[in-house]
Amino acid sequence: MQWLKDRPLTLLLLSCIPLFLIHLGELAVNIMEARNFITAREMLVDDNWLLTTINGEPRYQKPPLPTWLTAFSGAVFGLKVWALRLPAVLSAVLLMVFGFKLHGELLSNRRQHFWGALVLITSFYIIFAGRNGQWDIFTHAFMMVAIYAIHKLFSQTKKLLFYGLLAGLALAASWMSKGPVSLYALLLPFLIAYGIVYKYRWHKGLVLPLLLMLVVAIVGSGWWFWYTYTYDGETLRAITEREANNWTSYNVRPFYYYWSFFTQSGLWTLPAFVALLYPYLKKRVSDPKGYLFSLLWTLLSVVLLSIIPEKKSRYLLPVLIPMAWNTSFYLEYLIEKFKELTDWKEKVGPYLHFGILGTVGLLFPLGGYYLLQDHLNGYWVWFVLLSLSLVVIGFFIWRSLIRKQIQKALVFSVALVMAVICFGLPLAETLSYNPKYQALSSLHQLEEQEELPVFEYDFFTPELIWDYQGIIPVIKNQGEFFWPEQDAFGVLVAEDHLEEFLEDFKDFNYAPAGFYDMNPQAKGESGYKTRLARMLFKVSKRK
Repeated sequence: MQWLKDRPLTLLLLSCIPLFLIHLGELAVNIMEARNFITAREMLVDDNWLLTTINGEPRYQKPPLPTWLTAFSGAVFGLKVWALRLPAVLSAVLLMVFGFKLHGELLSNRRQHFWGALVLITSFYIIFAGRNGQWDIFTHAFMMVAIYAIHKLFSQTKKLLFYGLLAGLALAASWMSKGPVSLYALLLPFLIAYGIVYKYRWHKGLVLPLLLMLVVAIVGSGWWFWYTYTYDGETLRAITEREANNWTSYNVRPFYYYWSFFTQSGLWTLPAFVALLYPYLKKRVSDPKGYLFSLLWTLLSVVLLSIIPEKKSRYLLPVLIPMAWNTSFYLEYLIEKFKELTDWKEKVGPYLHFGILGTVGLLFPLGGYYLLQDHLNGYWVWFVLLSLSLVVIGFFIWRSLIRKQIQKALVFSVALVMAVICFGLPLAETLSYNPKYQALSSLHQLEEQEELPVFEYDFFTPELIWDYQGIIPVIKNQGEFFWPEQDAFGVLVAEDHLEEFLEDFKDFNYAPAGFYDMNPQAKGESGYKTRLARMLFKVSKRK
């Protein structure tokens, strides 16, 4: 154990195994990663590596670096869900490592930057992003590498060209993952906060490294866009126009929409909130300068994101990165001073936070059985393992709290998250049940038996196309019709578009031929999505 205590980064890396790798392929593929996975599959099958596609159509909305990495992993390990999610896991680890290295140089307390990294990898949305093949975790992980390299440029005088090159490559990789998102939401607030708190130390030796950084970043970021514009410029312009309109007309939310951002940290919601109370904590932390820096970085990121009209909860991912280390200042204060606290108002927060966690662990067997009792057949082993582990962890959280051993309470809190992932994820299927579930991949059997080509009517759903494991052409695409040449064919129609289908195909013969529903919930239940279901019609041309 002493060996691990002396090697905090090794301990953090080992912690990533249960947090990110266990049951990596357990959860169903969601819409965001389905797009990535389909494009990766078409890279491998159709060799569309530069002019990327999704369901056979141009897919230029996002740069392709995460998809390249996903396709490479699929080529090595096979097109399995866990293999396609593996690059996202490695990106989360990369984010943690360089965040740990950065704050290790900025913060005076070695133990504190360890806790900051642990808070980061156990925050709800970091876990979610790291276990899903989406673009967000890639762009912010590469940007953290760039931020670390930029810090090195302004904090030392050796190996400047190396750090200039590293910063340029990382900036390019971040841009090639999701465009300017991380540049705006993570790098810009960092640069402002860093300049205010630590100041920039300019000297002549920085000119060449910074120039190298800019050249590499610009060339590395722009070459794919140049290639796409050169060889498919018309399509790129149309896609860019639609994407630009979304920023001001799609998912528009008020400025204050992100004000509950600290709740995205999940387990650390209450400590994260208290850590934001600058008047309270500024005189209690051991490193006021480092605390001010992490606080400014966090708040500036929130403000900048709030300015953008389009808002989604997952866009808060970059905020969680500096907020993790900001939260560590409060945790470090509790570890050092909790036993000495006499003011009941300062004790309320820790007792409430750890008390809730401990109580949840102790009561889970009763609550879990009450909720899942009708769906536990085949899952009893996982339920028992989860119940036993949470009861034990809940007991030790309460015991640590009563004895005012906050560091132990923190360790058991992290263990609680790991237990939920290791033993709880297999129980996710018990939370929903759809007796009419029918995977779209079963459509292949009908296609082969009746030699019936199948088309989508109006739009395709990424999750369905991913499950289908092939391309389904769309007849009515962006309002333009592409009629099949065959005399007889199948058409998949979403319920919301049934009336339009009947109108457009009034001159055809058609008859219902099946129903495919990939909703985890039954129709009528909360969370049911009509876009995950399709009616199949056999259509023939009238003679």
